[in-house]
Amino acid sequence: MAAGVGAGALRGQQLTAADRARMVATLWSDARYNYAYWDRVRADWDSALDANLAAALPRQSDLAFWRRLRTLVALLNDGQAAVVPPPAVRARAGRPPVRLVAVEGRPFVLDYAENDELRIAHPERGLEIVSVQGVPAATWIRDSILPGIAGTTAATRWARAVEAMLEGERGTPLELQLRMPGGSIRGISLTRSVTDADRWPLEPRALTVDSLPDGVYVVHLNSCAGPDVADRFDRAFPRFTGVRGLILDLRENEGAGGGRESGYRILARLVSRPFVTSRWRTPQYRPAYRGADMPDSAGAWFAAPPDTIAPRQDLPEFAGPVAVLSSPRTAGAAADLLVAFRNAQRGPVVGEPSAGGTGQVLTLPLSRGWAFQVTVTRDAFPDGTEFAASGIAPEIAVSRTVAEFEAGKDPALERAIALVRDRPGPGGP
Repeated sequence: MAAGVGAGALRGQQLTAADRARMVATLWSDARYNYAYWDRVRADWDSALDANLAAALPRQSDLAFWRRLRTLVALLNDGQAAVVPPPAVRARAGRPPVRLVAVEGRPFVLDYAENDELRIAHPERGLEIVSVQGVPAATWIRDSILPGIAGTTAATRWARAVEAMLEGERGTPLELQLRMPGGSIRGISLTRSVTDADRWPLEPRALTVDSLPDGVYVVHLNSCAGPDVADRFDRAFPRFTGVRGLILDLRENEGAGGGRESGYRILARLVSRPFVTSRWRTPQYRPAYRGADMPDSAGAWFAAPPDTIAPRQDLPEFAGPVAVLSSPRTAGAAADLLVAFRNAQRGPVVGEPSAGGTGQVLTLPLSRGWAFQVTVTRDAFPDGTEFAASGIAPEIAVSRTVAEFEAGKDPALERAIALVRDRPGPGGP
């Protein structure tokens, strides 16, 4: 038995050393020749292969190996890259049903789902986590969580690391220190009880609508996935009667599961003229072109122009003022919607830069039911401007401070509301 690996961990081992080595080599090769942003990889990928092949040999649990592969994939700086193990492995990873958010880089409890443990602990929403297992929160995130987090921008990686900071082996305990409103410290104990294979109990609904007294409506589009997302929007606004302004909130929309067409269908009801989407290109590998000057067939691409989306004719259009909210979580199909919204020149984007992760994702098999996901297209604005490295910048930058969060304020939403109120629209037909 390898030093430091207990019998309990080895009961979770299904892969052999040969399986693990083959998966490392396959992932390395698939990333090398399929990742669309290879020129932006700063890590020494060959050295990473050597190190991970060596680390694949000792006996270890599949869960530990999954963590190692996630750290390898994070070197790509691909906001959509992921290693997907079989459900049996995902069921060994867990976290307490607590939703966290980063505010000025610090972790706060945003919400939680009650279970027996949390009914007793009953932490107040909005409290800051100051330590995990006795380790200061910032150190815990930086050393234990961040290395395995995929992301394009530093802000997005840190925000995702905060959200994932309580993950670990299912059933294991956590000791947290929370800062109370007056500054005192309170300790609570939680268990990693919700597995990665379970439905997350705090998953927001794909689309919800809030109405304000003066005819301003806020549409929280938390996911574009699913065939009925645009239909839900249509049912909420069959004629836009009484709507004087509309805010489309994409801040919680990570774009997982695709759904860009649903976003376009929603936007097509907010415009009176056609708009264009992003353009894209994908690597076109040509072995005959390889040589000392172009070792990876550099410069060979298959490119596609932007699509043009026409306004919807089946239901009335909204002609009043519109604004969109974005954040470091806005990615995938939501980023596609941001590009189209900017191209349509329909209103301002308010908030923080998007995550930058967008483009078509290819799922490639590794071994024994494991898979690797990687971005295989480079998306850009119609003029060719790419945004993967920095995200899509808002026209009006607004971020939230800790003081505003603790006071229950949402400055980006408040700014967007003020903008649409200052530009009164005709309302609905």
